[in-house]
Amino acid sequence: MTFRQIASAAGLAAVAALAFSAAAWSASVEITTASKAPLGTYLTDSAGRTVYMFTADMTGMSMCSGACAKPWPPVLTTGAPTAGSGVRASSLGTIANGNAQQVTFDGRPLYYFIRDKAAGSTAGEGITHFGGSWYVLSPAGTGILPDGKELAAFGAK
Repeated sequence: MTFRQIASAAGLAAVAALAFSAAAWSASVEITTASKAPLGTYLTDSAGRTVYMFTADMTGMSMCSGACAKPWPPVLTTGAPTAGSGVRASSLGTIANGNAQQVTFDGRPLYYFIRDKAAGSTAGEGITHFGGSWYVLSPAGTGILPDGKELAAFGAK
């Protein structure tokens, strides 16, 4: 591989990373639902990107920043989040995250997973990383385990 090919590949990777970052920050985020086996119905944004909860978070407080936020970027908004099909509007909110607002669901901060490359991808489901586990959320506000069962006790709101 020549230097020019390496530089070109690095440039494309940087552009892809910037595109995801820009997508993670939106003037108005709509949270809606998607379904797939064995998870059942879970929360996504309007583009179909899966959103996750982090078990290390406290209600109304994100415990994922710095190195954690690179693979798990927060769902950020500059406006009020809106509810799509199957989502209770009263469950949506925001918390301060630096100079931005992070979208929450029943007080839980929401995140994307950088390895979810297409709408409907749930590659982050069930991963233990940065001192907690990451799960998709049901429209009821509980985490969903990889086998489709609801998360018990410690992970429930």
